[in-house]
Amino acid sequence: MNPDQLNLLSSVGTPSLHPEGAKAVVSVVRPDFDADAYVGQLWEVSLADSRRRRITRGFRDTAPAYSPDGTMIAFLRAVPGGKPQLHVMAGAGGEPIALTDRPLGVGSFDFSPDSRRIVFEARVPEEGRYGTVDGVTGSLEDPRLVTTNKYRMNGLGYTEDKRLQLFLVDVPDLDSEPFVEPVGRVKAARDQAGEAADRTGEPGADGAVPHAHQLTSADADHSMPAFTADGRRVLFTAGLAPEADTTLLTDVYSIALDGTDRRKLSNLGESRLSCGPARHSRDGAWLYYLATDVSSSGLDFVARNTALYVAPTADPAAVRRLTDPESIDLGASSEAGVVRHSDSSVLVLNQVRGSVELLEVFPDGRHDLLAEGPLMVTGAASAAGIVIASYTDAITMGDIGLVHHRALVTLTDFSAPLRDSAPVFAPVEETFTAPDGSGVHGWVVLPEGKGPHPVLLTIHGGPYAQYGWGYFDEAQVYARAGYAVLLCNPRGSAGYGQAHGRAVKEALGTVDLQDVLAFLEGALGKYSSMDSERLGIQGGSYGGYLTAWAIAQDHRFKAAIVERGYLDPPSFVGSSDIGWFFSEEYTGTDPERVEAQNPFARIGSVRTPALVIHSEEDLRCPIEQAQRYYTALRKQGVPTELLIFPGETHELSRSGSPWHRRQRFEHILRWWADWLPSRVNTPGPPFDLGNSDGASDGGTPA
Repeated sequence: MNPDQLNLLSSVGTPSLHPEGAKAVVSVVRPDFDADAYVGQLWEVSLADSRRRRITRGFRDTAPAYSPDGTMIAFLRAVPGGKPQLHVMAGAGGEPIALTDRPLGVGSFDFSPDSRRIVFEARVPEEGRYGTVDGVTGSLEDPRLVTTNKYRMNGLGYTEDKRLQLFLVDVPDLDSEPFVEPVGRVKAARDQAGEAADRTGEPGADGAVPHAHQLTSADADHSMPAFTADGRRVLFTAGLAPEADTTLLTDVYSIALDGTDRRKLSNLGESRLSCGPARHSRDGAWLYYLATDVSSSGLDFVARNTALYVAPTADPAAVRRLTDPESIDLGASSEAGVVRHSDSSVLVLNQVRGSVELLEVFPDGRHDLLAEGPLMVTGAASAAGIVIASYTDAITMGDIGLVHHRALVTLTDFSAPLRDSAPVFAPVEETFTAPDGSGVHGWVVLPEGKGPHPVLLTIHGGPYAQYGWGYFDEAQVYARAGYAVLLCNPRGSAGYGQAHGRAVKEALGTVDLQDVLAFLEGALGKYSSMDSERLGIQGGSYGGYLTAWAIAQDHRFKAAIVERGYLDPPSFVGSSDIGWFFSEEYTGTDPERVEAQNPFARIGSVRTPALVIHSEEDLRCPIEQAQRYYTALRKQGVPTELLIFPGETHELSRSGSPWHRRQRFEHILRWWADWLPSRVNTPGPPFDLGNSDGASDGGTPA
């Protein structure tokens, strides 16, 4: 694909299955150059014949969920420039009704078992901030007095002045008579009498929304709400313990529907867990939740796999861990959640060797593999004994499949326009051997033609993350531009067990560097179509770290791209939103050992031309990391450029504005055209960025 084809990348959200199992609803969202935003609607999919139809026409409609009785669909709708608000409509489609008008939007939500209420999370702005007082916004707000470790978050900004709280709202009668604004003599008579118009009709008319009752108010974020099986309480996750600000400990709680009687349900003994989404089994007998053991310090998160825990609902202290964190990593479920399946079992996602598979887990610890293969499951739904899942693989950004015999039978093809317009370059799975005998697993993506092709060694972030089988726009853009792309999961990556991930603890830049270079050398040795004399290296976040570390020691690369890099651990500790714990857990605290893992300490050895890319509002790897790195290289005469994106965060390459994502790709290709040209990507005039319809004379230079 070319950069100007980003608008063809349709991402599919987690599906919701009708209680009778006959149909599903799912959101499909894509970048849009005209709006310079992400747009999308809800689609209904028939499981019988795979027919699909668009059932909403909002600007951005996401996160659909059928009510337990199947009569309604709740979802989030955002208007241009606005925050997502909770809406509800009839299960067959129709005009939606707005249930919220929260100033900072609405997050996750859940229907009550009787379909009469919805619990949702929303940030509550502190009085005097975020427009709560007319004329007082942004730089005019009062100063902030910071006294905690956890006060900022990348992509969110300050957090203490807009805590995430839980609210309960009644679902209105969708068949009620819509409100009609009185006019003429009726309005005049009522105005004269001082009477208000009768608003007993449809909520949502004339901007009115139902009243929502706030359930929580503690000075902490309350997230991932879910009703208990009997509908009398709400489960949620929060860090409310006295040590919550100095550790990563979080707990599962429940609270009564009137906001009283809050109960702690996890870490009731000696466990030290960071807990995630919680759900009751369908029969209500079991409480399931995801959690990560962060050890006695409460901070040792490095390569600690997420596991599934279960406890009898009647006795939460009798908790048991159901999955072995060394062999099963449920980190992919932390966002997808725990999905009810049979009366007592649940569905979770396990990431392993570049794939994400779907597991059914029972309260006695048994687990069955429901879907596997060269794909990455991103969400699942279950009803009436049927399971469907959203997924991505090498040829689709996202689709829905029916689980059948450990595989997914595809029900949709939302990526057909992408494949019709852009060739898909299939990844080839490979494993090469590092000098110490360790296997390095990954993929090779080759461009068209016999070669010899210039090679891009691309390094993922994390480090506890993984490249996988999903459609990857980066690899497709570079292969289309004539580059052989290498993607591997060195030690430190996720999906290969905790020992593999913890191999870089207090040893960054050691075996991980050996592994990526071994994968490079293995690929060069196997593929004669690769040009071993024309090599480039690039990476973002931790990948930026390892790129900067590599070019300080290995001078074979013609050029490099260091993006949103973790480049100077000592300054990261004081400037990153997670700097108070993250860096020292990876590098340790001994000054000499930290220096031995610090790219900035070896910057004097760099002579490889480098493009440094960063976002102005990146709080994860603050922009000072890039600015200081760029300046140091310039001072020592290394050809260097600094590309800064205004208004973007650490997530630029994944969820930045469509035009910024396109411009990022075009600048990357321009850089490689100058320093590592291919037969397709050669130096030429600047890209034409003036066509708002997404058409471009440039895309990939010819």
